[in-house]
Amino acid sequence: MDGLTQFLPIIIMFAIFYFLLIRPQQKKAKQRNAMLAALKKGDKIVTIGGMHGTIQDLNDDTVTLRIAHNVNVTFDRGAINSVVSSSNEPTKNEPAKAEAKGEAEKEESK
Repeated sequence: MDGLTQFLPIIIMFAIFYFLLIRPQQKKAKQRNAMLAALKKGDKIVTIGGMHGTIQDLNDDTVTLRIAHNVNVTFDRGAINSVVSSSNEPTKNEPAKAEAKGEAEKEESK
């Protein structure tokens, strides 16, 4: 019983470190790996250095980005910080176009 009471504060400290530091870091790493695995051609991304570009080509460990007209740069896949917009997501103008098209069809049917 004496030995358990001596190690109890250490066990409690480890539990606190696990739930406050280790577990959230593992969650972030898992989300980042999922984001990197889900990259596809046409995605608009931001690199760790702040470079914005569109994915033109993907390999297992490299990504070729178009950063300007006829300017392609190759980065390591790990250098990608975030995906700004996915190629399958509608752009800002597409919902408005679809809504206007739907209204036009309603008026034609009258």
